[in-house]
Order: sequence, then structure tokens, then C-alpha cells
Amino acid sequence: QVQLVESGGGLVQPGGSLRLSCAASGFTFGGYAMSWYRQAPGKERELVATITTAGVTTNLANSVKGRFTISRDDARNTAYLEMNSLKPEDTAVYYCNALVGFKYCWGQGTQVTVSS
Repeated sequence: QVQLVESGGGLVQPGGSLRLSCAASGFTFGGYAMSWYRQAPGKERELVATITTAGVTTNLANSVKGRFTISRDDARNTAYLEMNSLKPEDTAVYYCNALVGFKYCWGQGTQVTVSS
């Protein structure tokens, strides 16, 4: 079955950087767009970034443009979210997502906390 496993979260000071990874299995990774979402306490889950197949197109939420980068390595079945210049408002649980067989598939999430 489809599995998405996020890693790389943690505690970082404002202005710092983190790189999140999403290891995928159970489907033909290279044939699907991948997305990152995040959910802060008391807020709805929001789309952060999307990358199409072969990395042809990437889209980022306005709140992270210029600071975050989404990428993928199809040989490793892994998607990445590079996060720079982190702000306290980036604190959230970050989830990897793929739409496979008309079903949205989610990982378990990884916590990112930006605090001094």
C-alpha cells in the first residue's frame, strides 16, 4: 500500500534552516505530483508547496516564496522541502501528500518548531 514517511523536523532558531524529506513507497513515485502541507495548532491544514512529475513545475505558497524550495529525487522515491530563513510562524506539523488512485495519501507528519 501507499506509504509516505516524513523526516527532518525539529527545533530551530528564527533565521535557521531545515530540510524535510518524504520517503515514498507502494506506488510509482515518478508518475505523481507531490505536495507538502502544514498545520499549525488551532489552524486549518494549508498547502505549502507542490512539485509536478519530473520537477517540471513547482508552486509555493506566498508565505514561503523566496524561503522554501521543493524538490524531488525520483531515483530515491523521495521528495524534499528545503526551508530557509525560518520564522516562528512557520511552526507547524508538516505533511507529505500525494494523490494516488483518486485518493489523497498522507504521511504521519514531522514537527517543525521555530523558536529562540
